[in-house]
Amino acid sequence: MRDLPVRGDASGLGLPVPPGRMPAMHRRRPLKRWQYVGVYRPDVMLCIVSAKVAGIPQRWWAAALPDGSLFQGRRGVRLDTRHARVRDVLELELSRPDGVQVVSPHGRSYVWTLKLAPVHVSGHVRVGGHVFELDGDDGFVDESAGYHARHTAWRWSAGIGRAEDGRAVAWNLVDGVHDGSTSERTVWLDGLPEEVPYQEFAADLSRVGDLQFTEWASREAHLNLGIVRNRYRQPFGEFSGRLPGGLRLAEGYGVMEEHDVLW
Repeated sequence: MRDLPVRGDASGLGLPVPPGRMPAMHRRRPLKRWQYVGVYRPDVMLCIVSAKVAGIPQRWWAAALPDGSLFQGRRGVRLDTRHARVRDVLELELSRPDGVQVVSPHGRSYVWTLKLAPVHVSGHVRVGGHVFELDGDDGFVDESAGYHARHTAWRWSAGIGRAEDGRAVAWNLVDGVHDGSTSERTVWLDGLPEEVPYQEFAADLSRVGDLQFTEWASREAHLNLGIVRNRYRQPFGEFSGRLPGGLRLAEGYGVMEEHDVLW
């Protein structure tokens, strides 16, 4: 673990990371692995998630509209690296741009992530009596895996938009995991990634750094079984203000998130 964190090619670390197989346990910690696909647009936003924690699969989806409507479910979700499908709700095809890969120490073990943005998304979404046809660079993909510490907490923001100078932008900001001096924090300008400094999150998720956030609707989950606890909130919404580095947004759409889990 002394060679961590690493941003970039992790093949020389001697640690199993995707796309290779990762053992179910490492240093007495179970493997957690998930894939998250987000689509962030001014008329509809959505996420599709496939996760496996200690071998137990979980899948869900959610979609939000600007009027505050939220639609969500768990059935019929199918997700791989290039396709997402929810029966009777959505069917998407995803591009596969080069991503930002980071491996970091966590507790007594390590965690891995790959962030892809912007991702070209084509397909359709049916929610709230509307059909939205998608064909643009509005997607974001988070693939993560690792042997997280017993208690793990983070705040996260991902978004897609355009700067006032006309350039396409995307961002990935985090506090609590992969957030050391070498981090997953990234701003993409016209598809080119650049690592950025730490950005402070407001406790109520109304701001990260100099980006202000206005919520549309929020997906939430709360679980307390004593030995396992989970508190999760991910609001969809709009961003304004400045990205790290001072570039001002003309428009921005995406999510904020807070997750505090004992697993």
